[in-house]
Amino acid sequence: MSSSFRSEPMCLAQLFLQAGSAYECLSALGERGLAQFRDLNPSTSVFQRKYVSEVKKCEEMERILAYLVQEIKRADIPLPEGTVTPAAPPLKQMLEIQEQLQKLEVELREVTKNKEKLRKNLLELTEYTHMLRVTQSFIRRTVEIESYLYTNYEEFPTLESEPLADYSCMHRLGAKLGFVSGLVHRAKIDAFEKMLWRVCKGCTIFSYSELEECLQDPDTGEPTKWFVFLISYWGEQIGQKVKKICDCYHCHVYPYPSNSEERRTVMEGLQIRIQDLHIVLHKTEDYLRQVLAKASESIYTWDVQVKKMKAIYHVLNLCSFDVTNKCLIAEVWCPVSDLPNMRRALDEGSRESRASVPSFMNTIPTKETPPTLIRTNKFTSGFQNIVDAYGIGSYREVNPAVFTIVTFPFLFAVMFGDCGHGFLMFLFALFMVLFENHPKLQRSQDEIMKMFFQGRYIILLMGLFSMYTGMIYNDCFSKSFAIFSSSWNISQMNWQHKDMEDNPYLTLNPNVTGVFRGAYPFGIDPIWNLANNRLSFLNSFKMKMSIIIGIVHMTFGVVLGGFNHLHFRKTYNIYLVFIPQLLFMLCTFGYLVFMIIYKWLAFSAENSRSAPSILIQFINMFLFVGNGTDNFLFPGQVIVQRILIAVAIVSVPVLLFGKPLYLYWLHNGGQGIGSYRKGYRLVRRESEEDIALLMTHDVEEGNSALDTRHKDEAKEEFKFVDVFMDQVIHTIEYCLGCISNTASYLRLWALSLAHSQLAEVLWAMIMRVGLRVDATYGILLLIPVSALFMVLTVFILLVMEGLSAFLHAVRLHWVEFQNKFYAGEGYKFTPFSFQDISLHFDGYVT
Repeated sequence: MSSSFRSEPMCLAQLFLQAGSAYECLSALGERGLAQFRDLNPSTSVFQRKYVSEVKKCEEMERILAYLVQEIKRADIPLPEGTVTPAAPPLKQMLEIQEQLQKLEVELREVTKNKEKLRKNLLELTEYTHMLRVTQSFIRRTVEIESYLYTNYEEFPTLESEPLADYSCMHRLGAKLGFVSGLVHRAKIDAFEKMLWRVCKGCTIFSYSELEECLQDPDTGEPTKWFVFLISYWGEQIGQKVKKICDCYHCHVYPYPSNSEERRTVMEGLQIRIQDLHIVLHKTEDYLRQVLAKASESIYTWDVQVKKMKAIYHVLNLCSFDVTNKCLIAEVWCPVSDLPNMRRALDEGSRESRASVPSFMNTIPTKETPPTLIRTNKFTSGFQNIVDAYGIGSYREVNPAVFTIVTFPFLFAVMFGDCGHGFLMFLFALFMVLFENHPKLQRSQDEIMKMFFQGRYIILLMGLFSMYTGMIYNDCFSKSFAIFSSSWNISQMNWQHKDMEDNPYLTLNPNVTGVFRGAYPFGIDPIWNLANNRLSFLNSFKMKMSIIIGIVHMTFGVVLGGFNHLHFRKTYNIYLVFIPQLLFMLCTFGYLVFMIIYKWLAFSAENSRSAPSILIQFINMFLFVGNGTDNFLFPGQVIVQRILIAVAIVSVPVLLFGKPLYLYWLHNGGQGIGSYRKGYRLVRRESEEDIALLMTHDVEEGNSALDTRHKDEAKEEFKFVDVFMDQVIHTIEYCLGCISNTASYLRLWALSLAHSQLAEVLWAMIMRVGLRVDATYGILLLIPVSALFMVLTVFILLVMEGLSAFLHAVRLHWVEFQNKFYAGEGYKFTPFSFQDISLHFDGYVT
């Protein structure tokens, strides 16, 4: 609990690592995650550090591993992932891993290149086969067209007995006929045809037909529709133009056989080559799959080991060498409780490396601000993240996350109070909690789902607290439920039938004997759901409840600030800051809470009409208005109120001038209040307050030459004006914040009202319609109506309203609660740990 209440005590340690055992020592430290290393070479470029070549080797191996993972995923081979991570390999094994990976990459690239070449050849032969098959149907059609054209001229003989593919006829004509055939993309066929017509001016015969089969696009690898075309032309010049146009449109051009016999021979050769390519390609793929399957067995181990090696060399680059270059010196922040574990890790690394001189460590004093370490588990990490989003806590100050575990879901539930909605939220969170070890939930790449999963315990508590406040409000999907019998008895009013017919509303008189039988055992009486003034009653209740919760919450924050002052031994802050702040809060708004509770207890239904207005009483308190004839809550109220106002007014100048004057007095050699803390001390040179306190510490502890010099510097740096202006700002902020923050807690009432009204509107507009339909069709109608009601409930009331209440609860903690005691000016403890290494392959892109 102490570790959660405050950050753990830290110390600065200096490690002396022998050059031969530094790698093994850091490996042992990385497995335990004990220390945060500091950069001792800030002025040295990253590329000029000693172990930059080893880091580059690790990055090269990571590149090869990424390529292997990509090929393994492409081959649909499962990637085994172990639950136990292998240790960082010894230095000798690093060269073996590098050699194996390089050899495997060369082999895979060569086999993959051959496979792609075989696939490309197979695709070309397949396209050639389809082209020959489709263009065979063009011959008869072309012969008929050409025969018709040539018979119109007397000087040309007929071509009825000779096919167009035979060149003997054209030789007799004295012209040279040529053919261009191939495949063109479906999207380019229209533009291709128009370009041929415009460039060749109609001196070509263009025939085309769409392939029924989808062939693979060589560029994209996706199945695509293709058109087979055959172009007949006369003359060399037109032929050159046709070929250039085909190149521009990226057509796949293949040679066209001159006669039917050649066509038959080419088709037979293509079929044999395609069969051979299928056999060779199948064997190549089998061999490639065997290589990848064998690589997949070791790739998890290689991946983890390479990542650990790279992390170790990165940390080694942060260390500095001594003058002999035989020893590495590192400075680390380490929790005081983990110092024995760190010594054991260094001893273990020295034994593994068989070093003649063991590595060792020493703690060194420092005045730098240590990092903040708060140990968390899977339950508390979500609440700690909410606090850390505001700011990492300063070293050793009170951690609000411990109290946020209770206050955050409670304030959320006050705004979201509905038993039914809370139960649905609880079930959703319970599902994620029960299956939290499922790989799909742990490795989900969806940002929204990842956010829900990380905050599953927060949602679980929000659902539980919402069920509790829903029972207090007596709300379940905007409907009340009677756990106990009502405390109101209508039969005792003795209403007649005529009274019910003449009056649309009847009033229950609690002063009539037997009508009101005492307070309802738990929550709101369900009879209020039938009352016409239900909203007015609930508004008054929730508004006063919000004020009470808010003032208690803020007062608790001020009290936690007092614990901070006690811990840091700033006794003067107890008298000059904490007590005046607490008195100001309690004498003003604390008195308001007292009046609310006193009025609830002192007045009943019999004398409720004579009860004074709390709001008027509170306003008159600050205006000093009131005389003996006014209606007061209790005797002597005016005197009490004037005393409280006087105390609150006196507290303001104490807050304003007390601390600056006291620090100024200390700066001029005054004796401090109480004893100052000895031993480790955090001093921030930029803080005027700490500079003044340092002088008092010197007086109490005794001054050395170094202390005297530091004291002289402190005298020069201390500025009373800066301290005074800082205190003025804090005083004004606190006094005005007490008013604005109290009003800010009214959002608890406003959002609770909005949530209940939205739920009531949703029930009235959807479910009530389905329930009022005749029984014959009502059952059929109720199913879609209920489904629509649940969908709107989830998306509007659970998701949208839940997000709104969540954000308002975050604001109340960050602004109204934490600013009373939480500075949040620290930085997080980030140890060198192998636990932060990703142990799965989702980060690799296929």
